Amino acid sequence: MANPPTEPADGALPPVRQRRAELVLLLAAIGVTFAALLFASLSVTDGIDSRVMVYGLALGAGALGLHVLLRFVAPYSDPVLLPAATALSGLGVTMIWALQMTRNLAPGSGEADRQVLWALVGMGLCAGAVIFIRQPRRLTMYTYLIALVALILLLLPLSPFGHEVLGARRWIMIGPFTMQPSEFAKVLLVVFLASYLGRQRDVMALVTRTFKIGPVKVFSAPRARDLAPMAVGWGVAILLLVGTRDLGTSLLLFGTFLAVLYAATARKSWVLIGLVAFSAGAYAAYLLFGHVQNRVRIWLNAFDEEVYHSPGGSFQVVEGMIALAYGGLLGTGFHGGEAQNIFAADSDLILVSIGEKLGLTGLLAVLLLLFLFAQRALRIALGCKDVFLKLTAFGYGFLIAFDVFIVLGGLTLIIPLTGMTTPFLSAGGSALMANWLVVGLLLTISETARRPQETFSSGMAPGDPSTEVINVRDLPHGVRDRR
Repeated sequence: MANPPTEPADGALPPVRQRRAELVLLLAAIGVTFAALLFASLSVTDGIDSRVMVYGLALGAGALGLHVLLRFVAPYSDPVLLPAATALSGLGVTMIWALQMTRNLAPGSGEADRQVLWALVGMGLCAGAVIFIRQPRRLTMYTYLIALVALILLLLPLSPFGHEVLGARRWIMIGPFTMQPSEFAKVLLVVFLASYLGRQRDVMALVTRTFKIGPVKVFSAPRARDLAPMAVGWGVAILLLVGTRDLGTSLLLFGTFLAVLYAATARKSWVLIGLVAFSAGAYAAYLLFGHVQNRVRIWLNAFDEEVYHSPGGSFQVVEGMIALAYGGLLGTGFHGGEAQNIFAADSDLILVSIGEKLGLTGLLAVLLLLFLFAQRALRIALGCKDVFLKLTAFGYGFLIAFDVFIVLGGLTLIIPLTGMTTPFLSAGGSALMANWLVVGLLLTISETARRPQETFSSGMAPGDPSTEVINVRDLPHGVRDRR
């Protein structure tokens, strides 16, 4: 007689297939995409542009193809991730097309065409992750190789292939093509952090030095030898800040590093040490580099007339805030407003464009979709029994949420503007493909966590003692009774 499947972990979703629910949500996401494209076309051209129909059909076909694949390959995977990513990608294409049409008042220069192409390539990467990474726990066998590839990707902009734009050197250029390697490095670094910290978490959490004032415990800190991961993470972040002048990616990577470190060890001292170290490095960079000083000057004095009119000044961020205010509650519509005349309205300032065209209501709806995606990643983490999978899913969820905070914080002057892209929405192939790759990894992790099985040792790296599972029936009767 077959043994019943084990019960799900605390917080896990029940081990049932939810592809029908995913199909319903996916059809709704495709419907929203078509509605947005048609409404934008009617507003901008007073008719239905044939290209918007092609965009909707292409995105819908790609998403439905992924759904069919999941029915056969990953039937227990999360049912919300794919619809949320599809809706966000569709809204991003819609906004990019509307901005290029209202800016040029003529057939566009192809930004939306390229965005749809990159979305389809990203869906292909998502499918590849689901097909070829059926046992994600085996990624721990390549921990240091993954770290090496990520480091090479981060350093590529410093090579002769590096390409500098507006003071930031975060791209590489090969012929007519440009790519932002750090977007793919972020995906790999989360896997490396989850693998390394999953192995070392007991030592890093338990072995500490305690500082006391008399009998009162004041502070506990890790041993000096255990600070090596923190030093490496800090060094990479500061290298990015100094070498590529990319404050946003540096902040995002180090923030994710601290979040995964805290999730693995539950030690507040690690977070405090990391924040102090990063603040010291950032202050040193501020003293040494004019680009960082200019960003801080814009942040603190954005509305000063001298800063506003100076080259590389606060014009972009101030006009973005005015556009957000002009959007009001319901927005100006796709044909109204002036956001299309602001530099990088379809990339760095895509949330400003959404806020102006669709108003506060539309902006909040988009933000809810983004945070819904992050919440599903965190829920997948709660349902994972394996520490590596738990930390990986948590890292991706935090990465998406913190990315949105950095973008929105810069647009509203909560923090300096960093030029980061908004997940799934901003124009640009590297970020969009990397985000769809994250979707694929989260789907395969959720499939591993939710499918019914006798034990959870299947798919784990061979020879890893932390993955051994003991069957209760194999224990002696006395031990079994004590359990």
